Order: sequence, then structure tokens, then C-alpha cells
Amino acid sequence: MNHEITVAMAQLAPVWLQKQATLEKAKQALVDAAAQKADLIVFGEGFLPGYPFWLAHTHGAQWERKENKVLHAHYAKNAIQLEAGELDSLCVLAAELKLAVYMGLIERAKDRGGHSLYCSLVYIDNTGTIQSVHRKLQPTYDERLTWSPGDGHGLRVHPLKGFTLGGLNCWENWMPLPRAALYAQGENLHVAVWPGGDHNTKDITRFVARESRSYVVSVSSLMRATDFPPATPHLEQILSSAPKVLANGGSAICQPNGEWLVEPIVDREGVFCHTLSLDKVYEERQNFDPVGHYSRPDVTQLTVNRERQSTIRLKDEH
Repeated sequence: MNHEITVAMAQLAPVWLQKQATLEKAKQALVDAAAQKADLIVFGEGFLPGYPFWLAHTHGAQWERKENKVLHAHYAKNAIQLEAGELDSLCVLAAELKLAVYMGLIERAKDRGGHSLYCSLVYIDNTGTIQSVHRKLQPTYDERLTWSPGDGHGLRVHPLKGFTLGGLNCWENWMPLPRAALYAQGENLHVAVWPGGDHNTKDITRFVARESRSYVVSVSSLMRATDFPPATPHLEQILSSAPKVLANGGSAICQPNGEWLVEPIVDREGVFCHTLSLDKVYEERQNFDPVGHYSRPDVTQLTVNRERQSTIRLKDEH
């Protein structure tokens, strides 16, 4: 069978740190993608409600700094709590449109107390069911000032139209073992989500495709100084040192041979759709398959802990 899948890259600016307005923008993107006959739509890292750009512009590492506490609290109040049904309307729309979704969001996880924040990549299938929530294993550099480290629970793959999908957040894509964990589960369409910037996507997208012999879809958000809502706390201080463009996009698609199908798209907002053929994967696996004929499990094996981590195990009396 000649399986094909049409992927939509939602290269958009969030309504920064405003979850309801950003959610509405995401839902419009689903409608736009469905109109282009897409099977899957992908959003950038932390798109809902936005990336913590303030950390680099407000002395983010300074202890007891009021501005950082206020911004963090604002961020937490606009983060998504899945257990409270805050993604339900998006799931309902995905089911109506028969569209699968990879959504990058900031999660205020109830199973970790409901106050700490996680950079999560959520997969919603085309029936509107959340199938996995991958919390970023290791926040990068200043991200650690506002995001918590995740766990391996979301290192999972998902079937869609003959393809096997998997995804990682930003610099997780540089981590060899999480990549290998997805490859070994049969991944052949790798989703890499980023806060934005062709400096992130222009090299690693091609490298991962060449290494895995899979399609790699890198999706980034946009963020310009003009995209900050006027009601943002301490906006004047943020903008006083921020560049005019904080994230220029860079969404791209690479073929399993490591060559571009779509070169990084820069400084353009939109929902960009392209169709991928599974035949290309089989062709490139002919001479290299990192977890099949070109592997030595008798010599090296990877152990993955996919248990969801918590600080409490409740054993109630009945």
C-alpha cells in the first residue's frame, strides 16, 4: 500500500501568556489545516500559552526578584491543567475534523501538586483522545528557572495512516537516548517542536532524518516584540532589552535521506501543509535501519522507564 499523510505545520505566534485567546487561535489553525486536507497538525514548543521569553530579559536568575515572581505566577495561571478539562474543546474539534494534533503546551500538572510547570508535548488522535503527554525531560538553561524536569512516561509512538509518529521538545532532539527510544518503537515520522528560530532547526532536522531514516517535521512558533499583549506584566522592562524578533520560525520538513522537503520557513506566519509518502522510508531503510538490520542488541540495549513519576502513592482503606 502507498501510504501518504498530509502534515500541517502551525507556525504561529501565541497570544502570549493568555491561554484562552491562544487556544482560540489554535482551534482556528485546526480549521485551516482541515481545509487543506491535513491528517496531522503540529504546533511549536510551549505554544499554549507561550515560551518564557522574559527570563533572558528580567534578570531571571536573581533571587527574590519581584518581577520574576509576578511573571511566573501569571504564567502558572495561564498554564494548562489537563485534568480540569482545559484542552477538551480542542479535542472535540480535532474529533469533528478527524485531525490528529501534536500540541506544545505548558502543563500545570495536578499529579505533581498542581503548582509546578512542565513543558509538555501532547498527542491527540483523530478521535479527539489524548494518547500521550510527554513532559520535557530536561529544561534547557534558563528554562530551568520556570519549568520542572519531566519523566519518560510520554516516550511513546502513535499510529496514523500507516505511519508511526513520535515527538520530542526542542533540545531533547539533541539527546541520543530519547531519540533511540522512539526509533526502537518503530517511529518513522519524527516530530520536533521548538519555540522558534531557524538556528535550531537548520541542522538538527537534517541530522535526525539522516540518522533515523525517517521523516522529520520541525515546527517552531513565531514571536516578535509586537506580539506581546499590552496587559503583560512588566512589559516595558521585557521590551527594553528584547530584540524586535525573538523567534523567527524556521519550521521545516526533511526527508528520510536527509534532504529538505521544505526548507526552514522564516518570518512567515501560517499553517503550511505538505504530503509525505511512506515509500521513502522503506527506500532509505534498505541500507540503514538504526534499530533493525543495522543494530546489535546483543552488544548494546536501551532501558526506558516510562512510569509516571510522583511524590506520593496513596493506599486508602476500603
